[in-house]
Amino acid sequence: MEAAYRHNKGSVVLIKYHLIWIPRRRRKVLVGPIADRLEQLLREKAAELNVTVEHLAIHPDHLHLFVSAPPSLAVSQIVFRLKGYTSRTLRQEFPHLLRLPSLWTTAYFASTAGNVSQDTIRRYIEAQSKRD
Repeated sequence: MEAAYRHNKGSVVLIKYHLIWIPRRRRKVLVGPIADRLEQLLREKAAELNVTVEHLAIHPDHLHLFVSAPPSLAVSQIVFRLKGYTSRTLRQEFPHLLRLPSLWTTAYFASTAGNVSQDTIRRYIEAQSKRD
């Protein structure tokens, strides 16, 4: 698969992140309409940030996100904005989520992926989907 490099006036880049984060207390709340809405919100906010969602897997107690990002955004900014936006919106739309002190923990996992390893990450995420 040919990598989609990002071109602008001064650079050509390929920056990909494998991100994982969990709901507070690892509660299994990411199911049904919440999971569907979460996917919609993540894709919406990512597009606004000029981040391309390459693969997304939402599990009841965590999510995997594989993205291509511009060099102007640090991984911490991407995660902060995605988590903040989804938490605020989901808690407004699904009031039972207000029982949690916050929707997401402050922690997250991030790993960079080059052109060679992106297929490995996709296979890993797909294998995780088959476990649930």
